[in-house]
Amino acid sequence: MAGKARIAVIGAGLMGHGIAQVFALAGHDVTITDSFTANLDTVKARIAANLADLDDDPAAVNRVTPNADLGATVRDADYVVEAVLEDLPLKQTLFAEIERHARADAILASNTSVIPITKIMEGLKRRERALGTHWWNPPYLVPLVEVIGTQWTSPEVINTTMALHKAIGKTPVHVKKDVAGFVGNRLQHALWREAVALVEHGICDAETVDTVIKAAFGRRLAVLGPLENADLVGTDLTLAIHNTVLPEIESRPGASPYLEKLVADGKLGFKSGEGFRTWTPEQQKELRAKVTQHLKAARAKDRATDRSGGK
Repeated sequence: MAGKARIAVIGAGLMGHGIAQVFALAGHDVTITDSFTANLDTVKARIAANLADLDDDPAAVNRVTPNADLGATVRDADYVVEAVLEDLPLKQTLFAEIERHARADAILASNTSVIPITKIMEGLKRRERALGTHWWNPPYLVPLVEVIGTQWTSPEVINTTMALHKAIGKTPVHVKKDVAGFVGNRLQHALWREAVALVEHGICDAETVDTVIKAAFGRRLAVLGPLENADLVGTDLTLAIHNTVLPEIESRPGASPYLEKLVADGKLGFKSGEGFRTWTPEQQKELRAKVTQHLKAARAKDRATDRSGGK
């Protein structure tokens, strides 16, 4: 898939429009579809607004073509990526239809964040060209893409997909076993489970949990991963710490009863104004803006480093 590729994106919502934007900005022609008319009607305006906000090439939006017909969207594509709801039966049905219309050599990818790719793709006739590519939100600011193969995915498809995403400026990583949550969400939600447990057991409140993470080891995470840190302090010290603390850490296999009660009581976070903490509309807006500005600054720093050759 050298040079310019024909990309098809299925789903023009939060993730889909951002994925289309990244491919288009890198010079690829993108056709995008969505079963919700409102998403498709506004997709180019949303992409154009993002490009303007990021000071990226505004002409990139011209390489994005909305099409209400799924068959026409995927028919000539070299690479198809699905970015619809996290609904396994929906994804299975969708890929069966995609396979009926797509070229036999087109790569088919799902952007699911947690569902095993094997379950999504098991009904396909040509499973060797199917895999997962888990982008992170927002797709145009977070560099990581997890590339997940199944027992059927060909090495060539993995390699082509890795190269394609690296060429558009992403940071692709190969997840070698297809497990629920892949790598990123397994790590993230292991942390979240303990965060919830600390509040549930009255050890501290929710604000303290977030403060401890942001003001302590969270400061290092962008440049020092956990296994780098373990080597830095020594695996012997890491073992000693684990022998003391791991038996005390939450290990239940299911969700926290505390979290289940929040949901049952209608405390849904930003959606309702209260979750682990209460949130006014102003506080919600401020936090969203803070996250966006942080990610934009990190993106700008990455680009400056790339231009300087890493110096």
